[in-house]
Amino acid sequence: KIFYSLIPVSRFMIARTKIICTIGPATNTPEMLEKLLDAGMNVARLNFSHGTHESHGRTIAILKELREKRQVPLAIMLDTKGPEI
Repeated sequence: KIFYSLIPVSRFMIARTKIICTIGPATNTPEMLEKLLDAGMNVARLNFSHGTHESHGRTIAILKELREKRQVPLAIMLDTKGPEI
């Protein structure tokens, strides 16, 4: 058995469960996204069935900036409306 206390690993390598947050109009501000990161968000989900390309682009830019600033693993999930890719 491997004991994590004996192996120098980051706290991100131990967690296997991911917290996915759906980002919408109430949560797409930099302040709210920072709160979600503080609460443990690992994946930001954008629902492309709602919203505009411009609003999603702004949200993605904010998420990428926060990910770089905080140096945390943060995935961005794009949920399209049906088979659109």
